Amino acid sequence: MAFVDEAKIKVIAGDGGNGSASFHHEPYKPKGGPDGGDGGDGGSVILRADRSVGTLLNLSDHPYIKAGPGVNGERSRRYGARGKERVVLVPPGTVVYDEDDVLIADLAGEGNEMIAAQGGRGGKGNVHFATPTRRAPAFAQKGEPGEERRLRLELRLLADVGLVGFPNAGKSTLVSRISAAKPKIAAYPFTTLVPNLGVVKRGEKSFVVADIPGLVEGASEGKGLGDRFLRHVRRAAVLVFLIDLAAEDRDPLNDVEVLRRELVAFDPELGERPSLILASKVDVDPGRLDDVLKRHPEARAISAVTGEGIDIFLEIVSKLVDKARADAPPAVGYVRHVVKEDPVRVVREDEAWRVYGKRAERAIAVTDFENEEAIERLQRRLVAMGVERLLGAAGAEEGDEVRISEVNFNFQPEEQP
Repeated sequence: MAFVDEAKIKVIAGDGGNGSASFHHEPYKPKGGPDGGDGGDGGSVILRADRSVGTLLNLSDHPYIKAGPGVNGERSRRYGARGKERVVLVPPGTVVYDEDDVLIADLAGEGNEMIAAQGGRGGKGNVHFATPTRRAPAFAQKGEPGEERRLRLELRLLADVGLVGFPNAGKSTLVSRISAAKPKIAAYPFTTLVPNLGVVKRGEKSFVVADIPGLVEGASEGKGLGDRFLRHVRRAAVLVFLIDLAAEDRDPLNDVEVLRRELVAFDPELGERPSLILASKVDVDPGRLDDVLKRHPEARAISAVTGEGIDIFLEIVSKLVDKARADAPPAVGYVRHVVKEDPVRVVREDEAWRVYGKRAERAIAVTDFENEEAIERLQRRLVAMGVERLLGAAGAEEGDEVRISEVNFNFQPEEQP
């Protein structure tokens, strides 16, 4: 399966079902009264983190996601069924951005979920609109449209250990040596085009190692492939800096300083992460190891090919992982709930007046414009919201065109007493 760590999707929730405008009919009771049931709420689109999914490939291939609509209400106060929800599974570690590129959710742990698009509310049946002065309302509400949103999803791998190094430093080879993972390996730059994950078992314990590809000097500014994959380092509890003793195009003594600088430039918190320096390919050029140890006495040497130093490395990194797990709080999902004030406002639009505001727009959406009683009720609601007052204050005159959502009508202010 291809590894995909970004996806842009459009989520469409189900519309609410229409309310019923029926009347009770029974022999010898010609005026049984209204008995229209409510429409069912539309289904919502839900994103849920699940370990059974390891990539965003499916969403990348199928970016349009729609939930089911609510069922219309029926006579005898029968309520319509709720629309079927659409639950979309994503890998733990998925973060969600809205159209303005604002982070709205971090589905870090198993089972974390967010409502990506809220289903529309079902319309009320005419039974709700009966009053002592209006005993036979012949109208009902239409269902509210479901929410539509465009979202950008980004996967940040959940790994205990992040292997960080220049291309060809031996990260993929090391992952294949210490785990069952079989990454593609070749002797040219940027062999690894996707992060590789390997599960390392040490007795009864295990931890996950991620090979972070594409890091070069300037990666935090977009050079090479590093800016695309640096985000995966954020989830790693322990960082391992791999120094390539066999490198011919650069001085390996500078590798750690350069890599640390790139990580801190990308996210300053990474500079405080527990880390280990590992000198790889000691079997190719053991003479360089002494120079590395002079600058980095705490470094360890390995050969992923011969196995030299692997056991010591795993013992050390296993202890670092245990400590990092003990010190770190469990991954907690984050969903941002933003309640925006949305007062009704009026602006000039071409030769007409445009009314903005969710309350006014919702009142339009649930009104049956083929029913005069429903239109009269809408007018009273708009007056109560202050729409008429705002139009008058803005300079609207009788007969002017007014636009709310997709509906146009002429301004007819109520007569003043």
